[in-house]
Amino acid sequence: MTRIAVCAPSTPITPEDAEAVRALASAQFPGAELVIHDQCFAVEGHFAGSDAARLDALLECANDPAFDAVWFARGGYGACRIAEDALAKMNHAAGQKTYLGYSDAGYLLGGLYRERIGRPVHGPMLADVRRSGGAEAVRCALGFLAGKGADLEPSLADERHPVVAFNLTTLAMLGGTRLMPGLANHVVMVEDVSEYLYAIDRLFFHATAHLGGIAGLRLGRVSDVPENDRPFGADAQEIARHWCRRHSIAFLGEADIGHDAANKLVPFG
Repeated sequence: MTRIAVCAPSTPITPEDAEAVRALASAQFPGAELVIHDQCFAVEGHFAGSDAARLDALLECANDPAFDAVWFARGGYGACRIAEDALAKMNHAAGQKTYLGYSDAGYLLGGLYRERIGRPVHGPMLADVRRSGGAEAVRCALGFLAGKGADLEPSLADERHPVVAFNLTTLAMLGGTRLMPGLANHVVMVEDVSEYLYAIDRLFFHATAHLGGIAGLRLGRVSDVPENDRPFGADAQEIARHWCRRHSIAFLGEADIGHDAANKLVPFG
């Protein structure tokens, strides 16, 4: 039996989200036990409870040796407010777990990777069940956590370098902080959603300045781009190529990751 703890370091989910995923897990993954922390439903302003409540729930899940994995419920914003305190208080049991999420959860994945705690993995979260095709995303995550196979990002099959994946906004914000892992010789995959193209350009300006020595960059989907009052003049891939050239970073093409139900798994390392 694989025991999976779910907590929400950022924003809350609804009881309907939880029930939909519990039903799917029960029907298709009988060897996996899903334990969803009550904190996932708490609401305090933007967040799934106060900073203290989110920190306590994360540590309860991470430090309990009875759990094999911690699955982050939803992104949004908030994980960076508790990440450093959480990492400082994680115990030996926390180091034996898989941690799965993406988007805002990237602050925790990056910090965990930096501190060599557990196995960080970029991939679907519980709240993805809301998306069109979201049941498949949830099956992908649960199958991986339950050891029933993994729908990995395709380029990993032939990749000889260690790999990480981040939301571009999250990666840009990580740069220069105590959560930023060393990524020399890594292939870095990035994706983003709901950002103007000028904002994508600005994010690449900052992110690539912190990626010296990487083995290369792959660009995932940049989706739901708002329409500006004037054309930017370059699409997301052209922007990525521009900043890669500026920093002598190899641009390796596309990555099958993004804020959608087709978001593939990328284990760090």
